[in-house]
Amino acid sequence: MGREEQKKQASGWFRELRDRICAACEAIDGGKFVRTAWQRDGGGDGEMSLIKGDVFEKGGVNISTVHGEFSESLRKEIPGADSDPRFWASGISLVIHPRSPLVPTVHMNTRMIVVGEGIKQWFGGGADLTPIYPDDKDTGDFHAVFKTACDTFDPAYYPRYKKWCDEYFFLKHRGEPRGAGGIFYDYLNSGDWEKDFDFTKEVGKTFLDIYPKLVRRHMHKKWTDVQREQQLVKRGRYAEFNLLYDRGTRFGLQTGGNTEAILMSLPPEVKWP
Repeated sequence: MGREEQKKQASGWFRELRDRICAACEAIDGGKFVRTAWQRDGGGDGEMSLIKGDVFEKGGVNISTVHGEFSESLRKEIPGADSDPRFWASGISLVIHPRSPLVPTVHMNTRMIVVGEGIKQWFGGGADLTPIYPDDKDTGDFHAVFKTACDTFDPAYYPRYKKWCDEYFFLKHRGEPRGAGGIFYDYLNSGDWEKDFDFTKEVGKTFLDIYPKLVRRHMHKKWTDVQREQQLVKRGRYAEFNLLYDRGTRFGLQTGGNTEAILMSLPPEVKWP
């Protein structure tokens, strides 16, 4: 399969996954996502899908397929970019901030990146859970399905990607994890594009299977004003991570992406004590 066909298949899958995730969330919430298309001046485009409903206080599911040249600062960080700064990138990124403090916040993204004329190319992404009030069953079920997904492809994936997630989603300035973890992977190029793509698709399908179940498990439970206050404080930690450390945020801003789409992940309401 040629590289252009690979790009077409990957970007098509991210769009299909977006549609399936939005449909699943709408079935839970009853509200509708509002979609906003955007164009990137340097090449490519994307689409934001945003819901503000009864169950999901703010949920964003974004897709984009962009191309151009890496900035001078990024060329030193991206494999192969120092030799050829041209890039192509396609992916899906979502963050859901539920209204109830008892329903966990969640993040998921998957992407494919090509540097230059195929000097380097890889898949990356993952999913992680950020509960306000950790629930052992939620955490166990979330990790179990992703372990099963990983084990189908390589038994070494889950321990490696879980560790990577734990280390990545860590607020260094506070010395604490962002949430209950999950998996995180990057620079995945085993030499078998089909296998790597299938794994990336499995990550998306696994998220689509488990997260609606967790939402339905808690969405009708009553919560208190005290729990809401704790939720707003915890959301502050989420904002801190995304603004200080998140590679996706930095990548989007430094490659001229849509600012509103990039900052979509920030909570709708937040407090610092």
